[in-house]
This record gives sequence, structure tokens and C-alpha cells, in this order.
Amino acid sequence: METNETQTLARLKQLATLHFQTLKPTNDKSEAYIFKIKIINYFELGCLITDMLKLCILALDHDMHNVRNNKNDAINVSLILETILQMIPMDELEFLSDIEDIVNE
Repeated sequence: METNETQTLARLKQLATLHFQTLKPTNDKSEAYIFKIKIINYFELGCLITDMLKLCILALDHDMHNVRNNKNDAINVSLILETILQMIPMDELEFLSDIEDIVNE
């Protein structure tokens, strides 16, 4: 019986390695994970961030007393805004600022 359980566990580990690709553990000792979004280019990233911000604006402007009646209709604006914040390419923006400084010298 132990052989069968060992084989099952080995198979589960193999399947987990193949399929659990979305979250990657960070290199530090924290329990955090990294989630990557595949995009075509910076323009698509900008459009994605813009659309998410528009969604938050619409959610905040929405008549919130209707949302209280049905919790399934609620939009977690805080989570969306946190995700947007993580999507802003700060390293690349810093790089663009450095290039601007070089060009303006």
C-alpha cells in the first residue's frame, strides 16, 4: 500500500510542477508569491492600467446602496487599485527619466 501512496504522491508532485505555474515564490523568506501578467508591449500595459482605473471610477460612482443588497455585485476597488499599483513599471519609468536627463544635457 505504501508503494501506491508513494507513486500517487510522486504523480501529484509532477502534476503540481506542470500546472501550478501562475504563482512563483519570492526569493526571500516571506510567504509572498509573484504573479506575472503576459502582455505584448508597454502600450498594452498602459491600456490595461487605464481600463482598470476607469473600472474603479465607475465602481466608486456606482450607486453603492444597491450593492449592499447583493454582495455578489460588489467590486473590490481596493484590490483592483492595489493590482494597478503593482503593474506600474517604476524601473522602466526611472530608466526613461535617466534617458531624458542624458538627452537634455
